[in-house]
Amino acid sequence: MADPRPHVVIVVVNLPAERDRRVIRECQALEAAGYRASVICPRGPKRLAVLPGTAATRIYSFPQPLAGKGVLSFAAEFAWALIAVAGRLLGLMLRTRVDAVQACNPPDVFWVVGLLMRALGRPFVFDHHDLSPELYECKAGEPRPAVLRLLRLFERLSWKTATAVVATNESFRELALRRGGCPPEKVVVVRNGPALAEVQRGEGTEPADPRQKVVYVGVINPQDNVEATVLAAERLAGLRGTDDWEMVVAGDGESMPELRRLATERGVDDVVRFTGWLEADEVDALLCSASIAIQPDRPSPMSEMYTMAKTVEYVARGVPVVAVDLLETRRTADSAASYVETGSPDEFAKAIDQLLSDGPARAAMSATGRQRFVDELAWDHQVKSYIRLWDRLLRPSPAGYNEVSHGNGADAARLPI
Repeated sequence: MADPRPHVVIVVVNLPAERDRRVIRECQALEAAGYRASVICPRGPKRLAVLPGTAATRIYSFPQPLAGKGVLSFAAEFAWALIAVAGRLLGLMLRTRVDAVQACNPPDVFWVVGLLMRALGRPFVFDHHDLSPELYECKAGEPRPAVLRLLRLFERLSWKTATAVVATNESFRELALRRGGCPPEKVVVVRNGPALAEVQRGEGTEPADPRQKVVYVGVINPQDNVEATVLAAERLAGLRGTDDWEMVVAGDGESMPELRRLATERGVDDVVRFTGWLEADEVDALLCSASIAIQPDRPSPMSEMYTMAKTVEYVARGVPVVAVDLLETRRTADSAASYVETGSPDEFAKAIDQLLSDGPARAAMSATGRQRFVDELAWDHQVKSYIRLWDRLLRPSPAGYNEVSHGNGADAARLPI
């Protein structure tokens, strides 16, 4: 007997789904709300059939032999991803009913899938994770105008073909309205962040290492500026010695080999510890033992608009944050963070040194951050908007329309599929 539950297929290609906490939470939410979910994604180290953390979300993975380093190799990588995704999706459609597709960027090439779904009269949701044009400008140094125009075209086509757009914060929503020409009722804000149940906080436990921990958790790519963390450790050692603190860098990415070399060259191997990629429970344990967390992203038009997933993870555990004063970072952390102007290693070192010596300030920041998480930022709040979107798309009203809420979860407006 065919499964009567509406079936949503989620596409994510920038990393394996088992490493994407947002996709895992979305699939958990869909299952809990009475939907069936499947994921198409690149194959990780293990060939998984079911997404970890879910009851029955199937993974349809594909090999990713290409890794972009320049414009042409990125183009080949994106083309292969589109071909692989389309093949897996068409195979799924031949075997079972597919009621809707949600595509997570980057890259912004899945508007092609959107055209197919809209032609079939089924919803296509664009889950807008990254600003591909700004990301290219950031990584390229001297961007090629033709490439930039193409990326902006693909971004507009993604917005245009979508039945609904999921934005990760208000800046992304404002961009979809302004640059994408989306009507307000088409764009829903669903922020990143852990659920309340994922945050254990480790209250009442004593850390094995008495030194205070300054922690970075996240991806380690060139645009993440994690080298500033290592250089800040060097400056901090000059300010207060190395007896009472250590820097812990948790994560992985293309800049990791260079970062390890930098730590050795600067003579801070004894106070900078690299853990590699950590699973969710390991991240929780590390942050529960942290005194301060660092967000080293440089000021730029792109970083101003991003809500860094690591910052929400920090705030969730009540870890005081030291960060550059960026629009969405301040919207997230508010007074739970100490802000620096440019993100130089000297600025970070001085701010960290001051906080390490000021327990009452850290306690106040911790309380503020934790309260913001409990009251507003936790996935428990965001999931309501996410499921409300799918209910309105796949469980239509008698009039034949689906209601899509405004980005802030306010009064709904009607949007035809």
